[in-house]
Amino acid sequence: MATFQLEFVSPEKLLLSRPVEMALLPAAEGEMGVLPGHAPMIVALRGGVISVREGGQITEQLFVAGGFAEVTPTRVTILADDATPVAQLSRADAEQRIAESEKALAEAQDASPEKRDVAMDRLLSARAMLAAAQAA
Repeated sequence: MATFQLEFVSPEKLLLSRPVEMALLPAAEGEMGVLPGHAPMIVALRGGVISVREGGQITEQLFVAGGFAEVTPTRVTILADDATPVAQLSRADAEQRIAESEKALAEAQDASPEKRDVAMDRLLSARAMLAAAQAA
């Protein structure tokens, strides 16, 4: 099967760089599947799980709290501040993030719309983390 180069980059290091058949991304607009030859685009990522498919099966799943992906017909580059293998996610950590995010959102109710949006994005990301931790 045809492949494309997937590169996953965090501020500290290159996390993943190899040819893959398909990647499922948690795009801001919804789940997005990328195959070789995909139309070029740049998409914002919301909190969720990136799944990598090789040899006809999912070989890797990483949780990201957000970021961006640049898609070209031959390469996908994912830029994320934080990435955690789904198997290493903790329900307790996710529940703590939810509590902190709910508090931050409550405190942002009188703030600017941009600050409320950031607080809501963090809460949604924390909830996605809990869902991924429970599914693992």
